[in-house]
Amino acid sequence: MKPTKNQLFKRQITLSEIGEVGQEKLQNASVLVVGCGGLGSPIAVYLASSGIGKIHLVDFDTVDITNLHRQVFYSLEDVDQPKAEVLSAFIKKRAPFTEVTFSNNPITKENVFELIEKVDIIVDGTDSLPTKYLLNDACVIKNKPLVYGSLYKFDGYVATFNVLQKDGSYSTNLRDAFPEMATDIPNCEEAGTLNAIVGMIAMQQINEVLKLVTGIGKPLTNQLRIYNTLQNTELKMKLKPTFLKDKIAKLFKVQTYVDVACSGQNSDWQISPEELKKRLSFRAEANNLEIIAVLNNLKLPFDVQQTIHINSFDADKITVDKNKTYVMVCQRGFNSYRATVKLKNKYPDLEVLNLTGGISSYK
Repeated sequence: MKPTKNQLFKRQITLSEIGEVGQEKLQNASVLVVGCGGLGSPIAVYLASSGIGKIHLVDFDTVDITNLHRQVFYSLEDVDQPKAEVLSAFIKKRAPFTEVTFSNNPITKENVFELIEKVDIIVDGTDSLPTKYLLNDACVIKNKPLVYGSLYKFDGYVATFNVLQKDGSYSTNLRDAFPEMATDIPNCEEAGTLNAIVGMIAMQQINEVLKLVTGIGKPLTNQLRIYNTLQNTELKMKLKPTFLKDKIAKLFKVQTYVDVACSGQNSDWQISPEELKKRLSFRAEANNLEIIAVLNNLKLPFDVQQTIHINSFDADKITVDKNKTYVMVCQRGFNSYRATVKLKNKYPDLEVLNLTGGISSYK
């Protein structure tokens, strides 16, 4: 079937505030969606379904079984496949007037400007604080609007940052709300999340993009909306511009924005799935291993000696046997690396290894 634009977008064009003029604006717009998980996947699908002309997806991750309860555009058959590639293929089947491209590489300080300069609007669908600040700072420097979304358990946060105002200035940005990057906020893998709040915040981000493109309504500028699903409470935190472009440009020069989920793990503190399998296959070597899971309810292909959740992982409270090799495991190798670092800092001479890629890589 080859529908026409008027057929596909009939209900939207019928809105007097949109009409054919607004629909053409959507067709001419380009959007970068960073992160193809709980936020990014519905954002990309709905934007394409609304008629956005060009969408570029960025995500280095693969689909995990634990994603499916909230990342509803993936199926069981997609597990272990690259998220950006799977999502791109899904969009192409239902949005014939959208040109969708993708990258399986993480967004970094080295490639961020190249990625954002090609599009009109950037959407933050990540769960990585360093990446959120990277996107914010790059958008401020390059005068690009950023639609921000974030989650913590039952709370969701959404805002539209760095929008050109009538007086020629730009609206507030992420650093006006949170000047410093927090280092102790867990992501959804550590803290958990309810799928309803994920979908709700994604829908609000979609709404912000559509308003920016078509010019209708009032975007969430100079404020941060915070919504709690349990109490149905909403707070709009007003923001004032304190972190201006020059200040952020100076910060950009010195910050690395490195996320442990993307890079930065010490290669000397790793054990590959193949090496762990080999050691476990020999009883003498297996008896010399102390395997610690740092997330609860992991589906484990081997026995572990302890389970200590990363949020309560305290190296000072762990009694160690220096004759043993300690192996930290989690789902994808990120939280287990955090535990590895904590234990190595406490016991520098202890052999502590992180299972590279986590259980997801252990075939």
